[in-house]
Amino acid sequence: MHKTASPGTVSFFGTCLADAAFPGAGMAAIRILEHLGLDVVYPLEQGCCGQPAYNSGFPGEARKVALRQIEAFAGQSGPIVVPSGSCAGMLKLHYPKLFEGHPRYFEVLAFSGRVFEFFDFIGRELGACFEDRGPSVTVAWHSSCHAMRETGSTQAAKAILRGLANVELKEITREYECCGFGGTFSVKRPEVSAAMVRDKVADIAATGASMVLSADCGCLLNITGAAAKMGQSFTGMHLAEFLWGRIHA
Repeated sequence: MHKTASPGTVSFFGTCLADAAFPGAGMAAIRILEHLGLDVVYPLEQGCCGQPAYNSGFPGEARKVALRQIEAFAGQSGPIVVPSGSCAGMLKLHYPKLFEGHPRYFEVLAFSGRVFEFFDFIGRELGACFEDRGPSVTVAWHSSCHAMRETGSTQAAKAILRGLANVELKEITREYECCGFGGTFSVKRPEVSAAMVRDKVADIAATGASMVLSADCGCLLNITGAAAKMGQSFTGMHLAEFLWGRIHA
């Protein structure tokens, strides 16, 4: 393992989906940060980022949820690292919009300025690279819409992936298309969502990769669920969990 950053302390925002469906992803991300020499603080008062209310047109409710997160992380002053482009985008970019003209706007702005998507943080900020101890494997990569269009963290994640000596990355042709999850979109427009994920699954299967990796648990839930229903054999995993496995294989 090589790194260029000095050790320090970071706070970790775990996300609802990592907590409920992919706890291994959240734990792997914390272990990687510790592996890089960082102390990790996990405020137990944290909860949802507020994106479901925000995207559903309930800004007042979203502000209440947002303020709870801001207060939960008020005890620290360093970076807040998030293993999700979607939640990181909400905390970093949408909170300031949500509080424009609000008496606590500048407090919110200071909070949002501390937020980093996980791979953007370890890749661009820390300059980390890793020794790959795992067996040869061929994988495909799925970027969430928020990682591509909000946090801009896709290239940092793929650079880390390409730096693993025994991993072959197969590019998919529909990389820039949504998988159809979109949080409440998949509930409100299930037919459209199902058609979109079928296209995504077929695209991944066409690469011949045995596994699809992503940095967003919602996308993984959607893609792997559809793949199982369609009889596809590839599996899915959060990149943090995959990376931790390669470091300690």
